[in-house]
Amino acid sequence: MEKTVSEEETQPLPYPKGSLDCKDGSDCTEDRHLLDKTARPTLELTDGVQKPNTSHGENRATSPVSNGFSGAQTPLGAGKMAADRQGLPSGPSTTLPTTALFGVVGPQPPLTEQRERETWSKKIDFLLSVIGYAVDLGNVWRFPYICYQNGGGAFLIPYTIMAIFGGIPLFYMELALGQYHRHGCISIWRKVCPIFKGIGFAICIIAFYLASYYNTIMAWALYYLISSFGRELPWVSCTNAWNTPNCLSYFSNRSIAWTANASSPAEEFYTRHVLQIHRAKGLDDLGGISWQLTLCLLFIFAIVYFSIWKGVKTSGKVVWVTATFPYAILLILLIRGATLPGAWKGVLYYLQPDWQKLLTTHVWVDAAAQIFFSLGPGFGVLLAFASYNKFHNNCYQDALRHQRHQLPDKFPAGFVIFTVLGYMAEMRNQLVSEVAKRHRWGSGIQSRGRSVDLSTSPPSRGWGFAGLEGVITAVLDEFPHVWGKRRELFVLLFIVTCFMGSLSTLTFGGAYVVKLFEEYATGPAVIAVVFLESIAVAWFYGVTQFCSDVKEMLGFFPGWFWRVCWVIISPAFILFILCSFIASPPRPPPL
Repeated sequence: MEKTVSEEETQPLPYPKGSLDCKDGSDCTEDRHLLDKTARPTLELTDGVQKPNTSHGENRATSPVSNGFSGAQTPLGAGKMAADRQGLPSGPSTTLPTTALFGVVGPQPPLTEQRERETWSKKIDFLLSVIGYAVDLGNVWRFPYICYQNGGGAFLIPYTIMAIFGGIPLFYMELALGQYHRHGCISIWRKVCPIFKGIGFAICIIAFYLASYYNTIMAWALYYLISSFGRELPWVSCTNAWNTPNCLSYFSNRSIAWTANASSPAEEFYTRHVLQIHRAKGLDDLGGISWQLTLCLLFIFAIVYFSIWKGVKTSGKVVWVTATFPYAILLILLIRGATLPGAWKGVLYYLQPDWQKLLTTHVWVDAAAQIFFSLGPGFGVLLAFASYNKFHNNCYQDALRHQRHQLPDKFPAGFVIFTVLGYMAEMRNQLVSEVAKRHRWGSGIQSRGRSVDLSTSPPSRGWGFAGLEGVITAVLDEFPHVWGKRRELFVLLFIVTCFMGSLSTLTFGGAYVVKLFEEYATGPAVIAVVFLESIAVAWFYGVTQFCSDVKEMLGFFPGWFWRVCWVIISPAFILFILCSFIASPPRPPPL
């Protein structure tokens, strides 16, 4: 028995006069118009052609069923009106088709009490934040080490290929994704594909691991800085309490004969005084905690806290120093290193290509890990930074502008390290390869080389800054009712947690823990996260929908190169590298 519907039931509900406390007649008219539209639900089918979504993903209503070519549309309701009342940009469209290659994106619950999102004070603050995020230890520590270990100049080939087909497209994708949806790495998946929300939590765990050892390396650098203010630099002589009978100083006597068991005062200062690694037996017995490094790390975390506790309003000002200061330091160290005797030997060794290494899998794995480590996709920081942009900011130009100086910045940084290695080889009457093999780990090369460099130059300054904004933004966006108005408290608790997690790296065997984190907690984990992220956006959310989002923000549709990279090339490259790592995991040599 069919139920008949009277004409009155199909009419929109009359808008009660005086039911709203309207101060502006235009606002009341707009709300009345929205109520009138929500009273007429419609059902439309699409043929796969996407219309730009003008609500920029803040309160999107989607159909519960999608076959990849058509989608049922439902009108926007209370969530849309809440967005309009808060002044969020929105357009005239009230429906949105859901198009994805796989999966179902269900209806999203409206956020009825959204807090107003802050934005960058200036465009340059955002650009410097992204640059400062990339210009860090990856330049003066990790990239030169990875480069010489994987064929010198020949390593630039896999690095460039991975940057073009993997790093840059994913960098652009994260900027656009964060800017459109304006959420951190956890809550953004409510808008993209809720089943992949675990990616956001994985990013936060990786960031915690990274903060646990990355800031410890900054503590090492700070300890060097403090030690350089003495009357005599402690790494130029063999008369200190930590020196051994094997210590030979070529600063005072350049005619000494360097033996296989000999060690320089700079090397012993690093291993026996800064790290005190001789007091640990390995990962099974790390020994006690170095109180000197603990105080240095506590000071660094205090600087980090006061740099980010107020959000982008304060961090946007801090990056004016942290993003530009490393360039000045690199330039000073490069000029000083180039004046040392034998520096040209290190430069030649750095640039000499070993083409045979390009046939090995681990070279390509290291290239992919380095490009992700440098550009930053997979860490949630780009999503967080871009979420504070204005909606129509040209993130496409931002991505290309940032990539223009990636390789020109990183590759010359290797000259800073290898000019010093050439000088060390000259003083020891050894080959550069022998000196490099003696300092096999990146942290060892950087620290020992830096101590030699500082000992032949005036007292220097060092600075380290680590950004944790990705995790902070993610948690605040995921739990706005709990932490939305308590940012300072949450940042303090998070910094304290990271400090407690770093205690294992402050032990006498902390260098073993740092190497463990570096090999297994960042590179392969980030590659796996980026692979899942690219699959979720391009295949489940739908590359057509994503490109429509970009067109809504920027006014143009991404080209075929970007679409092909997002859908096929980038996931295929990353999957190959991930499988290669699983098949042959790295086996780090003993320290």
